[in-house]
Amino acid sequence: MAGYCTFPAHELIRLIAEREITAEAVTRSVIERIEEIDGHINAYLAVCHEEAIAAAIAVDGRLARGESVGPLAGIPVGVKDAICTRGLETKCASRILDGFVPPYDATVITRLKSADAIVVGKTNMDQFGMGSSNENSGYGIVRNPVDPERVPGGSSGGSAAALAANEAVLALGEDTGGSIRQPAAFCGVVGLKPTYGRVSRYGIIAYGSSFDQVGPMARNVEDCARMLQVIAGHDRRDSTSSPEPVENYRSSLKRDIKGLKIGIPKEYFAAGLDSEVEDRVKAAIRIMEDQGAHIESVSLPNTEYAIATYYVLVTAEASSNLARYDGVRYGYRSDPEEPVGANGLDDMYVQSRSHGFGMEVKRRIMLGTYVLSAGYYDAYYAQAQKVRTLIKRDYEDAFKKVDVLVAPTTPSTAFKVRVFPANRDTRSLSSMKCFVRFRASRRYSLIQFAACSFR
Repeated sequence: MAGYCTFPAHELIRLIAEREITAEAVTRSVIERIEEIDGHINAYLAVCHEEAIAAAIAVDGRLARGESVGPLAGIPVGVKDAICTRGLETKCASRILDGFVPPYDATVITRLKSADAIVVGKTNMDQFGMGSSNENSGYGIVRNPVDPERVPGGSSGGSAAALAANEAVLALGEDTGGSIRQPAAFCGVVGLKPTYGRVSRYGIIAYGSSFDQVGPMARNVEDCARMLQVIAGHDRRDSTSSPEPVENYRSSLKRDIKGLKIGIPKEYFAAGLDSEVEDRVKAAIRIMEDQGAHIESVSLPNTEYAIATYYVLVTAEASSNLARYDGVRYGYRSDPEEPVGANGLDDMYVQSRSHGFGMEVKRRIMLGTYVLSAGYYDAYYAQAQKVRTLIKRDYEDAFKKVDVLVAPTTPSTAFKVRVFPANRDTRSLSSMKCFVRFRASRRYSLIQFAACSFR
């Protein structure tokens, strides 16, 4: 039974459907693996043992009666903690949401359950998706199962680590600026950020609303395609949801790539790219060329402004989205009986947000509030929106010449876990003081400050 957690999802689906194995045995295999190893990995924030086993037994019962089941019947799935799950605590890995239990499921969870997938638990992440290492969780860092001295990437690092450690067969991630793709690369699994609007955002705890997108994560491409097939599609509850019909993603896996035009963006192979990463990507490109694809160099000239544009826009959106966490309606509220507690409404807001949010979240709220302020909105936020359009046009021009683009996911492999000193908050406060000095001196660009403080 213990070995089932290592099987690919498409093989388990067949075996369960043919009643060679049971969904209960597969689910117990995954839960036993979590109990065995997750104390060292910390991929999960919550595991719903009883509910998962009960759902698996229900699948087996329907199969025994000859009833039809869904396309993911009996497959255990880990769900990123940014996705609302009815009756199961959802915290976005932040203390500010301690105790929050959603009264509804996100659309992607509803669709997974309709497909008879088994939700086994909520995976760890960087708080509110803010980070690229999973060191910014309010509930401890996640370690890379391939090498525990290294990070799994972020912010969907818990989902990627769970897959790599065989603590899930499939997983849901959520991606704002690389939060599925980068941890998938660091952990050696498959991760896909679908086109914005392809998957419903209803029930997703927002970071940057115009960027956030839920996507599938798996240990192979076919399993990823199967999961996307289930979660994709229009949702009337999401105004940004695309009405375009859902393609048959699995059928596209059988096509050859002869004649496919593949673009190689020259800006993605510039200084700062590790030689090992570059060699592996170019080796993959040569394989595609050997299989009949046409390789063509393309240019995305505004790439150098992408990171600056991203940080201005997403922090602005985060500043607005995270304003709702005030200690009043749900989640953490400071205790007025404690010496550091609130002595009035304003103080309660300050104390609740100060203690509930992590330092990385506070930095990004601060930066986002700054770029939206009356004196700097036009200089930063409005300009970033214009540059975003230019970046979009670069891609549109490239896709007039080629069918797909191939580039490294990240410029390096997984870096080592950083050991922060006890006075980390003091160091962060120093960064804030530097920010104040920056406003006066204007010696450095805003994004130079952002890059220093976020790392």
